[in-house]
Amino acid sequence: MDFKPFIDGLQNDLKEANLMISNPVKRANHAIRLSHTLLSLLRKSVVKDGFESIDKEIAFFKTIKTVPSAKLIYHSQIRSFELEFPKGNTNTQRKFIKKRLNRLNRFYHQHMDFGEYIESGRTHFDEKYFTRKYLNSFPIVSPHFYFHDPEFNTPKDMLLAEFMGFNSFLSYLQNRMIDQSKIAIGKPFDLNTQISLQWTATKSALTELIYALHYNKVINNGNTDIKEIALAMQQVFHFDLGDFYKIFSEIKSRKISRTKFLNDLASGLQSHMDNAEE
Repeated sequence: MDFKPFIDGLQNDLKEANLMISNPVKRANHAIRLSHTLLSLLRKSVVKDGFESIDKEIAFFKTIKTVPSAKLIYHSQIRSFELEFPKGNTNTQRKFIKKRLNRLNRFYHQHMDFGEYIESGRTHFDEKYFTRKYLNSFPIVSPHFYFHDPEFNTPKDMLLAEFMGFNSFLSYLQNRMIDQSKIAIGKPFDLNTQISLQWTATKSALTELIYALHYNKVINNGNTDIKEIALAMQQVFHFDLGDFYKIFSEIKSRKISRTKFLNDLASGLQSHMDNAEE
C-alpha cells in the first residue's frame, strides 16, 4: 500500500484544525483522534499485507508510522500541559514551564546515544531498530509504552516518535516561555496571547465580521486567506467559532437582513454619534 496519501492527509487535516480550532485543548483532542485513527488504519494494513522486503519494513517503521505516532505524542503533551497550566501569577507559570523543559532535557540525556544515531543519519543498526523480529532483543526504555504490539512495534520506532514529538513540544514550550517573559517585563506581545478580550455576541455575528473584513480587503490589502482572519479573530477574542463556512452558508440563506450584525453595528455607532451631538 502507498501510505504517503494517508500521511499527507493527516498533515493537511492538522493544519486545517490549527486554523479552525482556537482552543488548544480542543485542538489537541482533535489531533489525538486523527492520529489514533490513522495508526489503527496503518496497523490493519501491516497485519494484513506485511512487507515485501526488510528495506520496506524499515522505511515504514522509521518514516511512516512515526509521523502519526509523533503527532499523537506531541498533542498529548500539549493537552496535558494546557490542562495543568497554573492559573496563578507569571512566576508560577514560568516555573511550571521550566519543569516541563527539565523533563525533556532528562529524556534527551537518557537517550543521547540513540539521538546521536538518528541526528547523524546513520543506518547501520536500522534492521535491529526498525524491524519487528528484534522486538524482544531490547529492553523497554520508555515509561509511556509498557505494552509493545509484536505485529506493529519494533525496538525503537516509538522511541524515535518520542524524539520527534518532544522536539516539537520543546519548541512549543520555548515559545510559551518567551510569551511569559514578555508579559513579565511589560513588553508588547502577539495578539494570540492577550487575555482581556472575550467575544460575547453570536457565532453568526463574528462570521459576518470576518467575511466583511476579508471581502473588503482591509487586511493585508486582501492578500490574507479568510481562514487566517478567522483564526486570528478566534484567538484575539478567545472564542471557538467552529465551522464558519457552514455558518456563512446559513447567513446567505437568510430571507431578511443577511448582514444584520453589520447593520446593527452601523446603526449603534450612528445612534451614539447623534446622541453625543445633542
